[in-house]
Amino acid sequence: MRPVLPHLSLRNALAWWPAVLLAALMCAAILAPVLAPLDPDRQNLLGRLKVPGFESRGVTYWLGTDELGRDIFSRLIYGARISISVAVLSVLLSGIVGVTVGMLAGYLRGWWETVLMRLVDIFLSIPAILLAIITVAVLGPGFFNVIIVLTLTRWPRYARVAYGQTLSVAKRPFVALSQAMGGSVPRVLWVHILPNIIGPVLVVATLEFGLMVLFEAGLSFLGLGVQPPTASWGAMLSTGRNYVATAWWIATFPGLALFLLVLSANLIGDRLSDTIGKGR
Repeated sequence: MRPVLPHLSLRNALAWWPAVLLAALMCAAILAPVLAPLDPDRQNLLGRLKVPGFESRGVTYWLGTDELGRDIFSRLIYGARISISVAVLSVLLSGIVGVTVGMLAGYLRGWWETVLMRLVDIFLSIPAILLAIITVAVLGPGFFNVIIVLTLTRWPRYARVAYGQTLSVAKRPFVALSQAMGGSVPRVLWVHILPNIIGPVLVVATLEFGLMVLFEAGLSFLGLGVQPPTASWGAMLSTGRNYVATAWWIATFPGLALFLLVLSANLIGDRLSDTIGKGR
């Protein structure tokens, strides 16, 4: 008979690794001042474009240096702060806006539904990158402006999900009972409807987290996001493309970090979706 316990242990370990990886990346971002061996903006022109493992004046550059002699490892850790902070705040704000709009449209119906859902359709019809470029052109690049851009481009997806779920929940007896007892619209929405639609919304938020990371990196890659000398994975990729043949590590390590962060978030979202689906 084949042993069962080792197989189960391996499967459980494989199921948890995305959460462990995501937690490790978030901890690294929070503890950047402690973990980063050097100032991410400190230049050393005599040590520019050095290979990973290069040592100078008693300091080891574990992931090499960039075109200005800055430590790639330190910039990678500080860049995680930008990517994760932008993603978390953007997901939070777009989720609040989208869920509020979706619940109002699905519960109040009538002209509320018509106006709000047509507004959602308008935003969905505009290409996200075009809307982002227009917004950045008006507001200018920068950390908080990137968050505004991502919120404007992504809230309609939450609205669609919340709208569909609210239409279903609003027909249940406990909602009618709350209405009969004189429950106000805010009370019905936040006390009775929101807890029953939060599962699918969390799945969307988890998947959107990875997309926000990629979106922020794309804007920084184009020069529309966080501006130099602030460390950003997208900006590091943009710089590294000019040195792919001679200094591959400048673009490789930020690209690998982006891949792992987005992959872990997507796998967690898939697992959460499966868990919620089985619970129904």
